[in-house]
Amino acid sequence: MKELIELSAKEITINRNEFLKVKDSIDTNLYYIASGSLRIFVLDEYEEQTIRLGYKENLVVSLDSFLTNKPSNLFIQAIKKTVVKVITKPQIEQFLETEKNRAIWTKILETLVIQQMEREIDLLTNSPKERYERVLKRSPQLFQEIPNRHIANYLRMSAETLSRLKKS
Repeated sequence: MKELIELSAKEITINRNEFLKVKDSIDTNLYYIASGSLRIFVLDEYEEQTIRLGYKENLVVSLDSFLTNKPSNLFIQAIKKTVVKVITKPQIEQFLETEKNRAIWTKILETLVIQQMEREIDLLTNSPKERYERVLKRSPQLFQEIPNRHIANYLRMSAETLSRLKKS
């Protein structure tokens, strides 16, 4: 992944609650979080549904927009002051010209897809306690970097339920 991050020629600082991407916009950039944290969410009627959280040393992307070059319903918002390295689609396309780099990119995409599938299965089949335990096991740093209200939303539970689970 180091080779991919080194492609970045631009760094952006986003203040707390500012948006990196808003609904119905096209965003074909990949972002490496140098510091801070971001959340990706959709707005369903009047309720926000967090679908991904990112913190230091994570990659974040509006994957649907990145792949299709079309507008996406996703928002990307800073949870706290965040610095991201921007990697553009043309930079990635140039990076993919070698077989070795295509293998790296494929591995990154596979990891993203597997993480998303695990999350969907968690939400559909597991109890709140099981979802909490799986996320804690998979990403313990998440609980140091992200406020509980965002983690609770991501896990589809109330902040009170998350608080109870953390105490038990």
